[in-house]
Amino acid sequence: MLGESGDESGFETADRVVEFAFPRDHGPHPRFRSEWWYLTAVLTAAGGRTFGTQFTLFRQGLAPREPGGEPPSGAAAWRTGQIYMAHFAVSDVATRRHVHAERIARGHPALAGVTARPFAAYLEDWRLESSSHGFLPLRLVAATAEFDVALTLTGTKPIVLQGEHGLSRKGPDNASYYYSIPRIDARGNVRIDGTRHRVVGKAWLDREWSTSVLAVEYAGWDWLALHLDDGRDLMVFRLRRVDGAPDRYGAGSLIGANGDATSLADGDFTLAVIDTWRAWPVRWELTLNGDPAERFLVEAAFEDQVMDTSVRYWEGVVSVRHSDGRPAGSGYLEMTGYEQ
Repeated sequence: MLGESGDESGFETADRVVEFAFPRDHGPHPRFRSEWWYLTAVLTAAGGRTFGTQFTLFRQGLAPREPGGEPPSGAAAWRTGQIYMAHFAVSDVATRRHVHAERIARGHPALAGVTARPFAAYLEDWRLESSSHGFLPLRLVAATAEFDVALTLTGTKPIVLQGEHGLSRKGPDNASYYYSIPRIDARGNVRIDGTRHRVVGKAWLDREWSTSVLAVEYAGWDWLALHLDDGRDLMVFRLRRVDGAPDRYGAGSLIGANGDATSLADGDFTLAVIDTWRAWPVRWELTLNGDPAERFLVEAAFEDQVMDTSVRYWEGVVSVRHSDGRPAGSGYLEMTGYEQ
């Protein structure tokens, strides 16, 4: 579900620029094999205590739906050909504690699925859904015996189509359709270690769907989504080749405080590893290669924010500082392919 190859026959591929339409594209795209709804948030409680949370719902098609085909109903609904997997995590920066959980279910209205209107992305009682007739505001509710989150999410910036008008290339022969809602006001509560905390903060929602996967020459990727204190938002990712050679398919976007977005190509930014923990890079220098250049230090809030799930990856809170050490923002870092 996170990059394994499989039978792509019959599925559509992201191979050209298309026109996005909302609310339709908030919903599922069953003619493509893989898809996800990805929410991260950095939250602050009274006294300045910082938490992070991640909620992701992945959809994997076992067989494509025919063009114009409707979801099956009745007993046939159990044969949807769709599998859903959800990841839910909380990071408590003060205690350097990262907790996470995973659920997997077949696509059936009673178990897991996504609807576009009204919007709901859910697996059992873990739900990200609209709380009114429009897409926003959203409500995230997810709980385990050990930790839970309940947030109200109100958008403050428009949708950003990533890449080439939403077509995001991931190598010479692979691409996805990709959009973001980069700055969302978050408010609610987080419970961890038996204590509930009232929190406020900023969230980021990413949406991608595709059929192709990373080619065999790639080991994985590094992805950053950052909220800067000056009101700008920044997303960058790079692909890492197995042979260590430079790759030209990194990309990103810089979104101004007014919501205007500028696409970034690989040469528009530089990511350099400063320090690692075990196999994982946890301190980076990020340079925006403008005139003048801007340099930021991106550092993990604490090292062990590994998602030890069906696929092992690192996903957690980072702080951002200017090159002179002044605070510049915060956000989330995702890394794959460093540990097998």
